[in-house]
Amino acid sequence: MCALLFVFAASTKAQLQLPGRLSGDLQLNANFFQRDSSIGAAGTPLYDNLLSGGEAWFTLNYTASTFDAGVRFDAFHHSNLHNPQKPFSEQGLGFWYLRKQVKELTITAGYFYDQIGTGIIYRSYEDRGLGIDYATAGIRLEYGFSDNWKIKGFVGRQKNLFNLYNPIVKGASIDGYVPVNDKINFAPGIGALNRTMDPASMNFVIANIKTYPDSLQFQPMYNVYAGTVYNTLNIGNVSWYVEAAGKTNEPSYSEEGKLVDKEGTVLYSSLTYSIKGFGITVQGKRTENFDLRTSPNERLLNGVLNFLPPLTRQNSLRLPARYNAATQTLGELAGQADVFITPKQGYTINLNYSNVQDLDGEQLYQEIYGEIDIMASKKWHFLLGAQNVFYNMEVYRTKPDAPAVRAITPFADVTYKVNRKHSIRGEVQYQMTDQDYGSWVFMLLEYNVAPHWSFAVSDMYNVEPNPEITTVKEHYYNVFASHTRGANRFTASYVKQVEGINCTGGVCRYEPAFSGFKLGVTSTF
Repeated sequence: MCALLFVFAASTKAQLQLPGRLSGDLQLNANFFQRDSSIGAAGTPLYDNLLSGGEAWFTLNYTASTFDAGVRFDAFHHSNLHNPQKPFSEQGLGFWYLRKQVKELTITAGYFYDQIGTGIIYRSYEDRGLGIDYATAGIRLEYGFSDNWKIKGFVGRQKNLFNLYNPIVKGASIDGYVPVNDKINFAPGIGALNRTMDPASMNFVIANIKTYPDSLQFQPMYNVYAGTVYNTLNIGNVSWYVEAAGKTNEPSYSEEGKLVDKEGTVLYSSLTYSIKGFGITVQGKRTENFDLRTSPNERLLNGVLNFLPPLTRQNSLRLPARYNAATQTLGELAGQADVFITPKQGYTINLNYSNVQDLDGEQLYQEIYGEIDIMASKKWHFLLGAQNVFYNMEVYRTKPDAPAVRAITPFADVTYKVNRKHSIRGEVQYQMTDQDYGSWVFMLLEYNVAPHWSFAVSDMYNVEPNPEITTVKEHYYNVFASHTRGANRFTASYVKQVEGINCTGGVCRYEPAFSGFKLGVTSTF
């Protein structure tokens, strides 16, 4: 139906020249699997039989005055995105919406992405890199009853690939902005969420609970209610955000893998101060039993209704990013401080400290990070730094009795601009640790010809392997090329990748080793 709408809209625009605009984008990934049993890239249908797979998303949007609509076609063909061990094949409409503004009221029907506050009680969003699409399908109304205040409400069901989870989700929020004077203002808000389980989900929960001893059994409820209050206060160069959220009793899995009936709470705050040449952000969060899903039957990344802000640095360099910490929904006490200093033009210093403990005081994660960014001249750019990390393998990798990783990782990134179009960039990273796979060296060399071409080669080498894991000093090569022409970008790479955890924004999943070729196409219009 939506596809016909767009065909009609496009043809009508062409014939009658009605006001309106078409826009969209394409993302396509193709993987070709090359068996390599030496690194564990074997023993699955993708490496043994199918040999290739991929996924694609094509989005088309139409906007005209106070009306806009969109549709997205999703295709997964032997895709390893949702489950790296098991290929998935399906295609069809993965997202569509119709939106109309009637004076102060905005009406949305179909799928939508949204959140309340920072997302602690509700956030529907997409992260294709992790195979996440938490869109809500239903009706959303947003009413601006003044220039500074709006109220929002919605009802629907969460997306489950090309289907929907059966439980119903309802939510509402009120957000405002109150200016006191030129230097002081605040933005308060309040939100609520209700999830109602369907009979089939409830029956599954009850059947599970009945297998427990009498002392552990309880009567589960169909409904869970969550609420949050939040506010941002700005006073001159200081900005302070605070949010407190809670949810009623509901069944959720404990660390022992048993359903328990507990309420949950989250307290989160962020304080920022900035002046010319200096900025600092301090954050803190306490989480207790806040695993909020479409039903307790869903595990891992399935059916998640909310998002807990991570308080650990999101590293992008290859080796410092190897030990990222996933948010612990059952309980954590986390804090982070970020400091930016610009002592003189061309020099920027970034210092970061992150610390995560469970509610009993056990250390889960700690990171001390520092870097200096130097623009020495128009031709030379340097990035120098180091990371010291503590990573609890038992908790984050669910490996019983595995020793915690203690790693020190110095790194350097150097860019030389040959001329206005040509540049060369090199990376060197060395991770020193006796745990997990042992110590690593990573080296990368990149050559860019602006604005069309980019080439890179890299090697991640297990220079001092941990004999308890492996005695083989393995090379993990990567050869990459990209071509950009206008709004179109084409990429090709040969990848040999060690198994590990892939994290984005505090949400993580395990990825097995990969060996093979990858092709990519992105386009916007």
